[in-house]
Amino acid sequence: MGEISHDNPFVEEEDRVLLSPYFEPRPPGQDPDTPPLTYEVAGPRRMLFFEPANVRAAIVTCGGLCPGINDVVRRLVLALWYNYGVREIFGIRYGYRGLVEGEGEVPYILKPEEIETISNDGGTYLGSSRGNQDPVDMVDFLQRRKIQILFTIGGDGTQRGAMAISREARKRGYALSVVGIPKTIDNDIGLVERTFGFDTAVSLAAHVLRGAHVEAEAEHNGVVIVKIMGRQSGFLATQASIASGDVNFLLVPEVPFELDGPKGFL
Repeated sequence: MGEISHDNPFVEEEDRVLLSPYFEPRPPGQDPDTPPLTYEVAGPRRMLFFEPANVRAAIVTCGGLCPGINDVVRRLVLALWYNYGVREIFGIRYGYRGLVEGEGEVPYILKPEEIETISNDGGTYLGSSRGNQDPVDMVDFLQRRKIQILFTIGGDGTQRGAMAISREARKRGYALSVVGIPKTIDNDIGLVERTFGFDTAVSLAAHVLRGAHVEAEAEHNGVVIVKIMGRQSGFLATQASIASGDVNFLLVPEVPFELDGPKGFL
């Protein structure tokens, strides 16, 4: 009988994933030894930086609401509690505002029994806000409470804030892991194929487009213009248009266009 062997279950620090699977010739003048762009591989490591039993973790949700936020919060708590044995998990109230002393409310103490059913509810159990808090004040808050891991659930603005917090902590020599969890129905965060909540937003937007199509058909030469959120990205508008099958023309920020003039769309 042969002996069964298993592949190494751990991810090594040097393991990388190519940013692009396509071969691209190097631009003129670029060092031929320059490695291609890559990013880290997620997964279990051989060594943990923090001792799980002594870890104090915090979770914060920021920005607009998105379907699935509470499920992400719940799963984070369950993973920390049961997979790693973390027993001190704080829920920061009302976004980054809750990380400023005297401005936010007292954090929740999160335990599995208290968050068991929150995924059945919409919105965010922790509350949210938009703001421009000073990273110095936020790191002061985290350092006073000896928080070692901070999970930030939010869109591009939230992740810029997470980067500012991480840089401030590093400048102080404060050992803090900041883990950004992308949340946006716009689906406009790089390196993420699909953010949670995007599919729900596409489904609802497609329903609106189908209704607009019915309205247009009811009028002689009827025209309906529907504006879909997304700011500088057209992912939501594009996917909703494809899903509905009723859109005749789609204008997105990624493709320049003119409304007026000899070459204008109108």
